[in-house]
Amino acid sequence: MIPVVFLGPSLARADAEAVLPADYRPPVRQGDVYRAVRDGARLIGIVDGCFHDVPSVWHKEILFALHEGAAVMGAASMGALRAAELHAFGMEGVGAVFEAFRDGRLTDDDEVAVQHGPAELGYPALSEALVNIRATLAAAERAGVIDGALRAELESLGKALFYPERSWGALLAGARARALPAEPLSTLEAWLPANRVNQKRSDALALLEALRHRTAQPARPAPRFRFEPTEIWQRFVEQQNRPG
Repeated sequence: MIPVVFLGPSLARADAEAVLPADYRPPVRQGDVYRAVRDGARLIGIVDGCFHDVPSVWHKEILFALHEGAAVMGAASMGALRAAELHAFGMEGVGAVFEAFRDGRLTDDDEVAVQHGPAELGYPALSEALVNIRATLAAAERAGVIDGALRAELESLGKALFYPERSWGALLAGARARALPAEPLSTLEAWLPANRVNQKRSDALALLEALRHRTAQPARPAPRFRFEPTEIWQRFVEQQNRPG
């Protein structure tokens, strides 16, 4: 069973392919999961997804996939969001980002959002995800680089930045503009290059490992919920099946 994996800026495709042979596709958007199931996919992994200028992957199409007996797993970014929203229906989540959304410790979609470059360049991330900033600041606190009060202030500053503008440079500049303690900020700046935590990448790799273990197993049985083919769903299916 060859998995279909929707991947973008969270993990370089070459790194993904070293872990798991799969049908790698661009960040998921509305209709992609439905079409994958229609074309025979029975093991689907969602890491990254589109949201800004195109419709995001629809919850209903994931429910359709589950109803058809496909296993759908998510992590790191859009996959973590949808898995947290749909885990009660059978979508499986992997990793720390999924767990934080599932447990209500994180609630806003912008926690995972990044600005990224084009497909031809491999979707390079051009901003820093807030979940990565939070994970890195937590590691810095554990290492004694900063204290809890400064960590909380830096998290608030990061949250206040618009997601395409989030970067460590912007965050540190904002902290200095607010006259936060200079010495620990300098220590943090020197500590960052070798110690940054890329939580999204780690979770994406964990998802690929989970998918690798699932490839030898049969697809999950259809969950015990009633899938309602509503009028809106029927219109969606007609649109997805329209030639061209």
